[in-house]
Amino acid sequence: MLFVCLEIFLARIIDVSISTFRMMIMVRKKSILTPILAFCEVFVWFMAARKALNTNIDSILIPIFYSLGYATGTYIGGFLSRKFIKNVNSIEITTKKNNTKLIYALRKEGCAVSVIALKNNYRDKKDLIIVDVKSKNTQETVSLIKKIDPHAFIVVKDTKVVHNGYIK
Repeated sequence: MLFVCLEIFLARIIDVSISTFRMMIMVRKKSILTPILAFCEVFVWFMAARKALNTNIDSILIPIFYSLGYATGTYIGGFLSRKFIKNVNSIEITTKKNNTKLIYALRKEGCAVSVIALKNNYRDKKDLIIVDVKSKNTQETVSLIKKIDPHAFIVVKDTKVVHNGYIK
């Protein structure tokens, strides 16, 4: 029985990891890899589902291992997506007007910085600073921003496509 449970568990890890990775590729760009991964995903899922439903073992362990495989596959698929699919994040920082200390610090770190003066009905003058960074550098850039201006309003956006320009 344990062997059947492990087979189901491993098959679910494989099919759900493929599924998660495929979805991330599909969102990022159209690729010939997407339908190939979809085929592999469904094939492995079918084998796992058939094994789980056709076993004559009447145990709660079968659905538990099936579910654990799904959960573990989701985690592994997300990890693989972050590792192999490179993306860019836009960081939008709303801060006080002429925050030169922050602008120079970001440029010193190698970031391309765009500054837009904001109009509002409040007395405080504000700027919107836009920085595009590779996803692997996002957290360190946000930490730098918080260190220099703890009151800055920060929005991180996942950017699908970037043309031209400079990315740290």
